[in-house]
Amino acid sequence: MYDKSLVLDILEDFIGATETIIYRCSKVNCMDDFLDDEEGQMLLDSICMLLIAIGESVKQIDKITNKKLLQKYPNVPWENVAGMRDILSHHYFDLNAETVYGLCKDHIQDLNNTLKQIYHELK
Repeated sequence: MYDKSLVLDILEDFIGATETIIYRCSKVNCMDDFLDDEEGQMLLDSICMLLIAIGESVKQIDKITNKKLLQKYPNVPWENVAGMRDILSHHYFDLNAETVYGLCKDHIQDLNNTLKQIYHELK
């Protein structure tokens, strides 16, 4: 068995990060909004930092639960989520704003919904 309270704490941070990304991306209409000015670039940087934290959270939860918890939710490509952390951390200057934009617009809400489901089922 694993420390459920620790996993719940990580999930709370994880959910908060996805909600922050959703909020910050609400004013972004295309990837150029990240690139056109300093404010957009700072927004992109802040979202990337949260994506790194999200990827790290996946790794922590997998370690704590011996990879048994997240596998119960196959609708999320957990390996890709964790892998994004590695890409952003180690290849930041190769960052593709279009990819980050696509993640924000097409996947973060679904991830947020799944995280809330996991949280409520564990609670």
